[in-house]
Amino acid sequence: SSDGTVRFGAWVELEDEEGEVSRYRIVGADEFDLAKKLISLDSPVAKALIGKREGDEVVVKRPKGVIEYTILSVEYPKL
Repeated sequence: SSDGTVRFGAWVELEDEEGEVSRYRIVGADEFDLAKKLISLDSPVAKALIGKREGDEVVVKRPKGVIEYTILSVEYPKL
């Protein structure tokens, strides 16, 4: 469903603290491909995003430090 909640399979557009926008899709651990912007469900970013909604701010703890994102949009591919 597309109620703006992040779940498995979603394309999520994020804006970081510097105003830089990035877009990722949350996929299974066996299909992740950073070059195609596909991130694993097990990744720190995906774990922080799951269950959140458009407009939410999320804090991601990464090995190189904490980063804060704002969720700009959540989309699901048309099947």
